[in-house]
Amino acid sequence: MSTSRITCVLFFLILFSACTKDEKEPSNEIMTAWKQEVLDAEAAFAQMAKEEGMNKAFLAFAADDAVLMRGNQLIKSKVGIAEYMKDQNSKGLAWSPEFVDVAKSGDLGYTYGFYTFSYEDQEGNPAEANGVFHTVWKRQEDGSWKFVWD
Repeated sequence: MSTSRITCVLFFLILFSACTKDEKEPSNEIMTAWKQEVLDAEAAFAQMAKEEGMNKAFLAFAADDAVLMRGNQLIKSKVGIAEYMKDQNSKGLAWSPEFVDVAKSGDLGYTYGFYTFSYEDQEGNPAEANGVFHTVWKRQEDGSWKFVWD
């Protein structure tokens, strides 16, 4: 084999190996730990909503660029959420995730499950609304989880 052919083959082998990443998949233990972190954030969020009210909880757990979808309306950014939630001090929102998953990169996760919102209707009678929630969580620079979509 000529020197130019060997050089060419070596060049392409080096180029090919540089283009392929040797990324290791996170272990099951790491994936389980990340999922638990998201579940813990979700539980703390729900507990704060119950004890301190929706307004405080949503603002405490929202990322700066979070988006809420309420009906056909998108409420964008933590500032927008603060304005939307300013009069929503109810402590009647309860939820618990039925499913959690986290990206293999460890920076995004999501949960979904059922919620119950207890309140008083216009006549002052107890009322309840039930539904499904879906929350997307993003790991922050400090390692905490904040929601970016709810």
